[in-house]
Amino acid sequence: MLRSRPLLVSCLLMRLRRETRAIAALVLASFLFGATFVVVKSAVETIAPIGFVAWRFMIGALLLIVIAVPKGGAIWRDGTIAGAALFAGYSLQTAGLALTSATNSALITGLFVVLTPFLAAAFHRYAPSPWSVGAAAVAFVGLALVTGLDDLSLSPGDLLTLGCAVAFALHVVALSVLAPRHPVIPFTAVQLTTVAIASFLLTGLLDGYSLPPETVWPAILITGIGVSVGAYVLQAWAQTVVGASTTAVVLAAEPAFGVATAWVVLDERLDLAGWLGAALIVVAIVVVIKRQKDPATTRAEAVTPAH
Repeated sequence: MLRSRPLLVSCLLMRLRRETRAIAALVLASFLFGATFVVVKSAVETIAPIGFVAWRFMIGALLLIVIAVPKGGAIWRDGTIAGAALFAGYSLQTAGLALTSATNSALITGLFVVLTPFLAAAFHRYAPSPWSVGAAAVAFVGLALVTGLDDLSLSPGDLLTLGCAVAFALHVVALSVLAPRHPVIPFTAVQLTTVAIASFLLTGLLDGYSLPPETVWPAILITGIGVSVGAYVLQAWAQTVVGASTTAVVLAAEPAFGVATAWVVLDERLDLAGWLGAALIVVAIVVVIKRQKDPATTRAEAVTPAH
């Protein structure tokens, strides 16, 4: 028994180091998600938003397929379902970025964490917790302060971004059901492929096909490799160590990184009311994740052999 104690301590220390590395990986992923709002904002001033989505996800999909080829009909079926929600989210977000600020886009997108418990409750047929309802109310007040709802209306860009938050919430609910069935990287590859194909089809209908301008390729490569591959792989690995709730808490920093980067790079500044609204949104996001105990979250915490 005494001999086993050093081994137990050693295992605990190794686990602590793994958890520390996992949280560091999530912080980096959160930074990549948040910081690239300004990259996309600049790119969509030159290229059609849906075209940008198509090219960035094609790059990401090809790289992940090279790493791990998806095999079997089930993974393509489930990955396509989740990918459809991801396509809706990124299409609406990118279109919204052309019509609103990177700051507003980052903060409104972060509302998906608040919306997710309500959609999960509807899907799994249980009542949302009082914490979720309260957080949603706080987030709404924050949204009003950030977007400056003097006439109680959202700008077209803000509305599109709010739609993207709903789509990303649907994506989280879909992943809670579908992702545990498959290995992470091939499943993610199918999702990215779905987004790329759907985006290229829509691009052909709306704008026709053409190569992106040379000035946009750096943004395509940064978001395609750094985010679509890098950030998602970091997140996938980290979730095998720390679980879904801890992951979501760390990723709640994404809007903060987005606002900070927009401030430094684009000189987009919030007034006092805007900063108060941003703080309320972040508080609502963290409260929802820390307090929710719904079945979807419980299942998502389990690390399956597929991961």
